[in-house]
Amino acid sequence: MPASSKDFLDPSEALAHLQTYPKQDGLSVHQLIDSELHGGLTYNDFLMLPGRIDFPASDVVTETRITRNVALKTPFLSSPMDTVTETEMAISLALLGGIGVIHHNQSPESQAAMVRAVKRHENGFITDPVVFSPNHTVADVLDIKARLGFCGIPITDTGSLGGKLVGIVTSRDIQFESPSTPLHEIMITSLVTARQGVTLNEANIILRSCKKGKLPLVDDQGRLTSLLARSDLLKNQNYPLASKNPESKQLYAAAAVGTRPNDRDRLRLLVEAGLDIVVLDSSQGNSVFQVDMIHWIKDTFPNLEVIAGNVVTREQAANLIAAGADGLRVGMGSGSICITQEIMAVGRPQATAVYAVAEFASKFGVPVIADGGIGNVGHIVKALALGASAVMMGGLLAGTAEAPGEYFYHDGKRVKAYRGMGSLEAMEAGKPGAKANGASGSKKFAAQPTSVHYENAATTRYFSESSAVKVAQGVSGDVQDKGSVKAFVPYLCVGVQHSLQDIGVKSVTALKEGVKTGQIRFELRTASAQVEGGVHGLNSYTKRLYA
Repeated sequence: MPASSKDFLDPSEALAHLQTYPKQDGLSVHQLIDSELHGGLTYNDFLMLPGRIDFPASDVVTETRITRNVALKTPFLSSPMDTVTETEMAISLALLGGIGVIHHNQSPESQAAMVRAVKRHENGFITDPVVFSPNHTVADVLDIKARLGFCGIPITDTGSLGGKLVGIVTSRDIQFESPSTPLHEIMITSLVTARQGVTLNEANIILRSCKKGKLPLVDDQGRLTSLLARSDLLKNQNYPLASKNPESKQLYAAAAVGTRPNDRDRLRLLVEAGLDIVVLDSSQGNSVFQVDMIHWIKDTFPNLEVIAGNVVTREQAANLIAAGADGLRVGMGSGSICITQEIMAVGRPQATAVYAVAEFASKFGVPVIADGGIGNVGHIVKALALGASAVMMGGLLAGTAEAPGEYFYHDGKRVKAYRGMGSLEAMEAGKPGAKANGASGSKKFAAQPTSVHYENAATTRYFSESSAVKVAQGVSGDVQDKGSVKAFVPYLCVGVQHSLQDIGVKSVTALKEGVKTGQIRFELRTASAQVEGGVHGLNSYTKRLYA
């Protein structure tokens, strides 16, 4: 028999009855992050409880501040690792609303050239075209076609960008020609060009009217400065979230340096190239070297934003904030390729570290960046909920087309090399006779190599430059192909929007405020709960993250 209605409360009184409970369901962030009770927590150790949805996910605003004075449309940074961030990653991430931090495990001149390329990038123009000289051969063009998929190549007298434009070679010009044929015998010398400084719209009109595949841009002396391709016109995208300096309208450029005397000369070159944000790169940021470096930077380049770190405690953070840091990186030993916690017995579980530092730094208006341990969209949202203003990603972006290095196959999977900056391979980079960095990407943006050996970034980051025996704090490996960041990063952004929608907040700012006031609740996860929350009970499955 159905139960009598007298056995139940009136449904219309459900909301009123909810108020009779002594506390909200779940845990507050203060109850969650209690080291005495729960120990240190990682992102997988907890969940956030859902809220109420009364808005579409597209309404969620992901804008956030990564330093006192720099705001981004998306909370994404790429790590300054030599297998993650060079020019292509920095440009692509900036166009998508984040920022890429160019690594310093290279010569100062090469790093400055990369910063310069980011600053001069204008969407639609190819500022780093492949260029040949008249003495190159058809075989060279065929090689470019096989490796890069195109063969419309400008010819300059020097064979490099900045040389006088003397011709162009297209796919039709090399048909039926011997591979040994010099390009000066077949190149087109009657050219349609545009002057440097032409707008993208004006250049597009010229391309459409002349019906050519490529439009070279030259200065008043006829020297090649950039290129516009018809194929790029057809697929050219608009990037409304692009991270740009509001004054110069150029993309933001960020780069890492160490804290040694030589890094001051390196930083001067980077600032001359247009650097906006410097990241002081150290595994343990609470050092006299970093404090002195911050003071020097603030005295020498007062308009340069400084992100200091890495730190995992309030005490570490306090010293760097007092020195003048504009932002902090949080994390020690939590990255997928980092073994600092295992080898050094020093560090902190990342969720606990992010909350402890962010709670303290927020009192001084200093944003924090959660660096390490980010493996999926859920980890990003958890880091933001614990107080981070943005996340820094290494392994999650390694393996994308824009990451340095060439793809290869390992156990039947298409992969790219990925290594920790504490690995012995990274520590040996740049030494006389050292094996070339097979993970390093194209050096087309870099300055010409010099005979001067640069100070290794990995050894200075881990305070090992003077040690006779190098102790590894990272490993080398490979990661699976993730495609282009131009598809992957939008997936991350939309994922964050949907997650915040489930939580019931419309912005990153509202997320933090809800956590602070206790309106957003958490739940600890047992080991069994973590198993339950993943894929289970299937014989086999395919995991596609986005389409």
